[in-house]
Amino acid sequence: MLPKLGKLSAPNITRDDIKKLVAKIAESAPIMANQVLASTSAVFSWATREGIVTSNPARLIDRYATKDRERILAESEVPTFWSALDDIDPVRAAALKVILLTGQRPGEVANMRREHIVDGWWQMPGEPVADIWPGTKNGSSHRVWLCDQFRSLMPNDDAKVGFVFAGPRGGPVSRLNDAMRDICRKLGIERTTPHDLRRTFGSTVTGQGFERRAMDRLLNHADSSVGSIYDRHQYAKEDQRIMTTVADRIMALAEGRDADNIVALERPAS
Repeated sequence: MLPKLGKLSAPNITRDDIKKLVAKIAESAPIMANQVLASTSAVFSWATREGIVTSNPARLIDRYATKDRERILAESEVPTFWSALDDIDPVRAAALKVILLTGQRPGEVANMRREHIVDGWWQMPGEPVADIWPGTKNGSSHRVWLCDQFRSLMPNDDAKVGFVFAGPRGGPVSRLNDAMRDICRKLGIERTTPHDLRRTFGSTVTGQGFERRAMDRLLNHADSSVGSIYDRHQYAKEDQRIMTTVADRIMALAEGRDADNIVALERPAS
């Protein structure tokens, strides 16, 4: 919304302005359109409570019909897709590869901070940190083991703070959806989103013989069960082993090696 409406006075933004912009987004990304609409409505609801505007122009605009996506990259698609990433902006390419290798949410990967990487672990604060980190989706702190494959994708510099995948102006990398759409169009394959790469990672976890509970833990899915309240075991060794096994599997596919030889040395019942 900001490129189109950011310079307008809030009271002058109309319902029609918002509908037209959301409709444009919905042509290729209806889920994203609904998310943008919800966020815009939240901003105007706050502005209404603060007396900045008298009404919320985004209120009662119809959401777009969507269905749960089931798309994952087939094993045969991984090498072609991985190779195609080498032909786009290298920062976006690296971010998309990290989503596939770690399974973390695209927005969290885009906002990855160097100061959050400690002893090989990416430690994500659950709560937002003003101006530098948006917090995790479910508000729960989370940590991810970063395998050797990740380190090869990090920009080569000595910076200790800042975004790992920074855009031209120093902010977090953006337009990952656009990059994915362009790649799919070029390859002539079914539309694939950055979140589908996360889903591909999750499917690879279970495909390697690890339980769904392990997958949910690695993906930082919300767990409100009684057991989660009492289970404070950190699963560091288990998670490190699973992340390494899955990353090796994905890289074997990407590089056209015999992926069937990539197996876990020890598969925990976690």
